[in-house]
Amino acid sequence: MSFLKRLFGGGGAETGEPKSTAPAKQVEHKGFLISATPYKADGQYQTCGVVSKEIDGVVKEHKFIRADRFAGLDDAVDISIKKGIQLVDEQGERIFG
Repeated sequence: MSFLKRLFGGGGAETGEPKSTAPAKQVEHKGFLISATPYKADGQYQTCGVVSKEIDGVVKEHKFIRADRFAGLDDAVDISIKKGIQLVDEQGERIFG
């Protein structure tokens, strides 16, 4: 499948990326909720997650996917959480802008 198809929503079952999935793990950090949502791609687990926070009664979300891949789900979950914490520490609420 081509890069552009995946970029614009042609991915999913063929690439291993789920359309929607329950988080493998969630942690709260500085008022943000970080959800690890790694998915299987090419026989490994892709680092992926969501950073969310309620601001003025509206839940804002930022999905991130990183190039890091791991053989085990636990490693991918741990790194996804660490990357989410790093995003919050570096950008705070600007992540949603």
